[in-house]
Amino acid sequence: MERGVATVAENSPLSRLDLNLLVSLDALLTEQSVTRAADRLHLSQPALSASLARLRTHFGDQILARRGNAYELTPFAIRLTEHTSTALEAARRVFESQAQWEPTESTREFSIYGSDYGFVTIGRVVSELAKQRAPGVRFRFMLHNPSIVEDVTNRLRSADGMVIPHGHVSDLPYADLWRDEWRAVVADESEVGEQLTMDHIARLPWVMTYQSRSAYTSAARQVQQLGVEPRIDVVAESFLSVAHFIRGTDRIGLIQAALVPLAQQAGGIRIVGLPFEPTPLVNALWWHPVHGRDPEHAWMRGLFEEAGRIVESQTHRED
Repeated sequence: MERGVATVAENSPLSRLDLNLLVSLDALLTEQSVTRAADRLHLSQPALSASLARLRTHFGDQILARRGNAYELTPFAIRLTEHTSTALEAARRVFESQAQWEPTESTREFSIYGSDYGFVTIGRVVSELAKQRAPGVRFRFMLHNPSIVEDVTNRLRSADGMVIPHGHVSDLPYADLWRDEWRAVVADESEVGEQLTMDHIARLPWVMTYQSRSAYTSAARQVQQLGVEPRIDVVAESFLSVAHFIRGTDRIGLIQAALVPLAQQAGGIRIVGLPFEPTPLVNALWWHPVHGRDPEHAWMRGLFEEAGRIVESQTHRED
């Protein structure tokens, strides 16, 4: 039986492929030029041209097609782009895995999706803890966006996790990290006193973050549930930028309590109360089940949980 399985595997198209072709394909799709791709991979141009010829034969597609004096990706190659980077990352993870793993000796890179809010809070603390305990380990923090969150299950096959509050992701393993609260922000010269009123919320212009059908904050959703459609001046996919869009204007906005000290450093803004009790944020780390038995990933998850406790204690102390 085992011999039969081996024979099938040996005769399959996958068994005849050279993994280096995946590396070449990724470079060609990224650079859209044989010359630049060869430079990127430190290969000769004839060597990469030979790889391109093999790829064209395998796929039955030109991959790169000449248009005037330049080359551009074929429609089929454009479709391959995202799959190729995901496959290359997955292959890298397979061959970087170790039977015996010691954090102090590891050089693994963990890739984490999140917002700038997540990066300057728990991301900062995680990187500090890792430096103390596993100096060779590094983190790649990547900004998410609505399309990434909507495709989270596929995205997390080739990334280690996503830091995002409950309410946006479901049906994936997660670890709760820390709780936070929403705070209202206005300019120093704003007509708003110590607390916003529902009249202010309905009448004054807003700076909103991630305002779309699938991307929103829980506090902004509460405003709408109270029967108010905010008058939006600015939409920013950045929580750290909110204070800068409010300073010197009559706008209002919402930020997390953990960001208040950073917002105040910008100057020209005040933190005021809300006329309703905002739903608390429960921030979590989410990951794909494929990582569940990975000891390196389990170590990383423990680091995030420890960092979450630190962030929560710091937030409550400063608040």
